[in-house]
Amino acid sequence: MTCPEPDPRAHCQEIVRHLATVVFPWDTTRALELALFRTFASVRIGGLLHATGEFEARTAKRYDDTDLLISEIIENGLDSARGSQAIARMNELHARFRISNEDFLYVLSTFVFEPIRWNERFGWRRMSEAEKLAWFWFWRQLGERMLIRDIPDSLADFETYSRVYELANFRFTQANQRVALATRELFAGWFPAWLRPLVRSSIHALLDAPLRSAFGLPSAPRWLVWTVQQALRWRARALRWLPRRRRPKLRTQIPRADYPQGYRIESLGPPPSG
Repeated sequence: MTCPEPDPRAHCQEIVRHLATVVFPWDTTRALELALFRTFASVRIGGLLHATGEFEARTAKRYDDTDLLISEIIENGLDSARGSQAIARMNELHARFRISNEDFLYVLSTFVFEPIRWNERFGWRRMSEAEKLAWFWFWRQLGERMLIRDIPDSLADFETYSRVYELANFRFTQANQRVALATRELFAGWFPAWLRPLVRSSIHALLDAPLRSAFGLPSAPRWLVWTVQQALRWRARALRWLPRRRRPKLRTQIPRADYPQGYRIESLGPPPSG
């Protein structure tokens, strides 16, 4: 007799922490990177990020700050002391700018759907329906704490919103492209110089056509698209045979070049202009 799965809504924080730190830590990181990348294709979001200059001048630090804030919330919980502090810091940073509720909703939707889509393509096992719902409810509850309005009550309705938003707001601008290229170069910079051209093309291989078009990026050769996808699927098959991870992999514990002595949540993010 199997035990029933926990209620996705009531236990979403525990379920998401387990998925992100124990079951799919590497996949979750890659999917959330793609989610962040996807938001740059919106004319307003890409334009705002370009106007601040932060994602182009201090790409690695902005990546670390975003990663740490999200990781604090996932690893510690929405209502924990550190999770609440991270949410307050995000709200403080966002309050400096005029950001529409529609844009907030879209960014939130990418954090819901990119990990689910990645899992369907490259996960070593598929998320259960209960896990997908828990993932949705976690981010929905985060959105409520960020005072985002009109968050849909179902995965299907939220996905419809996300698709409609992209049709209306994805188009090429130089601002979008510059933010995307700066972020792509950050990812490529994690590899040896001789490998970076292949890494850049491999990133293109993971992007869909509307996203590449909004950034003015070329499509990857078909052989490379096939190779990248097959490599990720072979990785998934190999993981099925390996011993299961038992201890969480915490991104808040990863050494960061910008924070050699550690960090304080209230200091994450860019300082006030001026």
